[in-house]
Amino acid sequence: MSNKKGLFKFLSVFLIISILAACSSNGGDDSSDSASGDPGAIKGEITVITQRTDIVDTVFKEYAKKFNEKYPDVKVNFEALSDYEGQIKIRMNTDEYGDVLLIPTSVPVADLPSFFEPLGSYDEMKTQYTGIEERMVDSTIYGIPVAITYSGVIYNKQVFKDAGVTEIPQTIDQFMEALRSVKANTDATPLYTNYAAGWPLTQWESDLTTVAGDVDYVNVTQPNSDDNFVAGQPHYDLYKILYDATKEGLIERDPTTTDWESSKADLGQGKIATMVLGSWAIDQIKGSATNPDDIGFMPFPTNAENVIVPLGADYNLAINVNSKNKAAAKAWVDFFIHDSNYAVEQAGSISAVVGAELPEILKEYGDKGVEFKTITASEEGQEGLVDKIDKEAEVGLWQPDFKKRIIEAGLGNRKESYDDIMKDLNDAWVEARKTVAE
Repeated sequence: MSNKKGLFKFLSVFLIISILAACSSNGGDDSSDSASGDPGAIKGEITVITQRTDIVDTVFKEYAKKFNEKYPDVKVNFEALSDYEGQIKIRMNTDEYGDVLLIPTSVPVADLPSFFEPLGSYDEMKTQYTGIEERMVDSTIYGIPVAITYSGVIYNKQVFKDAGVTEIPQTIDQFMEALRSVKANTDATPLYTNYAAGWPLTQWESDLTTVAGDVDYVNVTQPNSDDNFVAGQPHYDLYKILYDATKEGLIERDPTTTDWESSKADLGQGKIATMVLGSWAIDQIKGSATNPDDIGFMPFPTNAENVIVPLGADYNLAINVNSKNKAAAKAWVDFFIHDSNYAVEQAGSISAVVGAELPEILKEYGDKGVEFKTITASEEGQEGLVDKIDKEAEVGLWQPDFKKRIIEAGLGNRKESYDDIMKDLNDAWVEARKTVAE
């Protein structure tokens, strides 16, 4: 680590230790019992819909057995969707979308009350759970994160060692130098973009807070600024790394033929040095690694004085507002969040319950001044404003399109510069802000 920024104070992450029993409901459940009442009084049959097609018939069934030890009169059925976002969105055109499900990212925050059961007030739950403010409407919570993820760069330590990179790069220049060293001294791909898969490119947006060095930037500064993609601003600096790495030949040779599944194994086996991903991918990569201990995590490079790794919510677990067995559904949510250990064992992340420890892979940053923080919620009256501007502008902050455009420009396949792309995005942002604000 460079001495340029000196030592920073470490901020421990305090996550949660309470129970969903405090949550309230105003839905039409026939039973007045909740998960905090007599377990024997909770009966019925519920359907839990998940995106985890890989463990629905194994791990989830073990969860159900454990759940039934406490709630023997509740039958739990599981349904896994291979294209969760696309399939659940269609199901939600009816009332039949299970009893417990994950809130699709495509549902606007303002529309949550139409589809999901209120779980309690923010004031009641903020001392119990982390990340719940992301699915809040009028100070009412509609979902609890199945895990709290962190974002940055997953890298292969042995590749860095072979490349002569002896310190974890912190600044943007240091990171670019590390990639150049990998190219010069090893056969590994320095930075793998997963261009063909597309969706991994959306992971870069999660690191905006780190580049900004400010937890207020995403939801407070960004929606009130006309300089979102201007030189010197976080978005410009964030994606300039992608452009420069592409232009210098530091990414995969043929981005159009990338493969997500094989990329995990290639990173684990030292054929790839770095990928920009969330913590959810760490265990998957370790699972195919020659030596799991070779897999490390580093904060995304930043020139900011404070190095902040943003903590964000994974999918939020919620209850169908039309469920006929809300007491049983609440019991399952409570069990899954508190007793399944899904966040650690299956998501490779941190529990949303206050009091959870940092994973081992992060503990090395305890004396390096890295701060792990949740981003500031939107100001009152501006909830969902970033999404509204983004949709109006058709920028696609969380879509792969303009990231692919940047790569194509870096490869020379488009007759436009990086600054041309940034100006185009910023102009669209400015016009959208005017429209949305009116």
